[in-house]
Amino acid sequence: MPVRKYKPTSPGRRQMIVSDFSVLTKKKKPKKSLLAKRKQNAGRSSSGKISVRHKGGGAKKRYRKIDFKQNKIGVKGEVESIEYDPIRSAYIMLVKYRDGERRYLLAPNKIKVGDKIVTAEKTTIKKGNRAKLANIPAGIPIYNIELEIGRGGQIVRSAGSCATISAKEGNWVTIKLPSSELRKVHKNCFASIGTVSNVEHGLIKIGKAGRKRWMGIRPTVRGSAMNPNDHPHGGGEGKAPIGIKKGPKTPWGKKALGVKTRRAKYSDKFIIKRRIKKRRK
Repeated sequence: MPVRKYKPTSPGRRQMIVSDFSVLTKKKKPKKSLLAKRKQNAGRSSSGKISVRHKGGGAKKRYRKIDFKQNKIGVKGEVESIEYDPIRSAYIMLVKYRDGERRYLLAPNKIKVGDKIVTAEKTTIKKGNRAKLANIPAGIPIYNIELEIGRGGQIVRSAGSCATISAKEGNWVTIKLPSSELRKVHKNCFASIGTVSNVEHGLIKIGKAGRKRWMGIRPTVRGSAMNPNDHPHGGGEGKAPIGIKKGPKTPWGKKALGVKTRRAKYSDKFIIKRRIKKRRK
């Protein structure tokens, strides 16, 4: 089973669905030299004011240094272990290269301990290998894609996600992202072959409030349950609707739902087709 359900011994257990973790390497501690401290700020800025709400507490976590660049060109590596990363939704793999160096990489789906991987301008189409977009055939699933040459993978890094190449023209490659957006990327940018691991991540159900607190997420109160001086949606008798002419607003009075928040960026010219907006249920 890719996910695990418990016997309904309590209301929380009845709803809970967790990852099975059967694909992970048993009793494997993270590589100490590839760990870093991660300071918890509880959503507060340098001045001590809350800039991101609903954050605080949670289990202590250590950051795993992930190699998104994979710039050891032509040096073969072997997968030593597949491990859990508390910071991200995808699993990670510890790779030992032929020269003795070890690095953490994003693990593709169905990769196993002992598998060989390599980064090269042109390589065999095999999960875990990394090559230039110009040398990857159309229709092959890819992840950890560079947007700028040499900068390292920036997009398609979350659990179960993958993109595909839909067209090639001149120096540009058109890729279809998981959001259905069509985007142009330079042909000399690198991408890894495969789908990001932990594809069942979307099936997980938290089950109980306490588990949310372990994750460092504090309670969220509905705006309609507040007073009018605390939120634009507050006040009224009973379950009053949002009594504002111009629709829903944030706690700070700015428009919400259906409002474009993306500012004009230099990279807008590379977007051929915007993502298809999902309808709210």
